[in-house]
Amino acid sequence: MPTQSMPATEAPADTPPTPELLAAAETIRQGATRLARRLRTARSAGAMSTNKINVLSHLYRHGPSTPGEVAAADRQQPQSLTRVFAELERDGLVIRSSGAEDRRQSIISLTEAGSAALRHDVAERDDWLAGALAGLSETERQVLRLAAGLMERIADN
Repeated sequence: MPTQSMPATEAPADTPPTPELLAAAETIRQGATRLARRLRTARSAGAMSTNKINVLSHLYRHGPSTPGEVAAADRQQPQSLTRVFAELERDGLVIRSSGAEDRRQSIISLTEAGSAALRHDVAERDDWLAGALAGLSETERQVLRLAAGLMERIADN
């Protein structure tokens, strides 16, 4: 069921969250954290690091980007990803080129091999999650789809 994208709203900075909102936040955070941990264990031994997957995912979703854009999306400094970019380039998963407007600027792009590596990593986790979802009712799966859309909105805020 497609979810309609609506702008996320923010509570005014001077308004403290209610106890009900804090309790909901705790429950959602705990569930999301446990699921994220479980999905990480579904990856094969020797899988790429989370940083590498995050870089490839960013490039897949947003297209060619500067190191600064990739780092900012993960709230990191470009320098902290320098080794990750170099390893991905060495492995043929990304290519680095000069910017069209500023030749000094580096642009990182996903290669076909990078797309394939990302698809493989995602497929491992999706296989596990599909098996887990099989034990739920159709209504429960629809609720999770709706919740996933809402979590995407919150994450984009």
